[in-house]
Amino acid sequence: MSIDKKLLDDLVKNKVEFITSVPCKQLAGLLEQIDNCKDIYHIPCNKEDEGMGLCAGAYMGGKRSAIVMQNTAIGVTVNTLVTLTQYYRIPLPMLISYRGELGEPVACQVEMAVHTKALLAQLNIPTYHFHTEDDADELDSILKYTFMCNKPVAILTDASFWKGY
Repeated sequence: MSIDKKLLDDLVKNKVEFITSVPCKQLAGLLEQIDNCKDIYHIPCNKEDEGMGLCAGAYMGGKRSAIVMQNTAIGVTVNTLVTLTQYYRIPLPMLISYRGELGEPVACQVEMAVHTKALLAQLNIPTYHFHTEDDADELDSILKYTFMCNKPVAILTDASFWKGY
């Protein structure tokens, strides 16, 4: 089974019915799987904070949601994470391609990688880092956790997890 299919299966198993995303080369296979899944309604968005608003609306409408995004936009999501997601106790799994780590071919991606984990820690958002495909075995438990405690959670997936760029 491909890693993209494994991630999708865990999302479906945990009754995620709505996903929004911002494109990323690393996430292309997963997004294709999501697009082909009849159990998930997928709406691509222009910006990550906009996507979080869509996820909040889906949650308020009774749907479990998730966002698929890059870490390079964590900075623009801070206000939305704090004043919407955390304040209203909205569970939000954030499956994040962790750009800027070792092996990154795009220099401008490196700057946000330096700040990603610190920003998430400052916001008290539980963060998990997937380095290898075996780490994806934790996704089911992470999803159960976020929906049980109504908190956002970040799952960082680096280049080694996706087998490079």
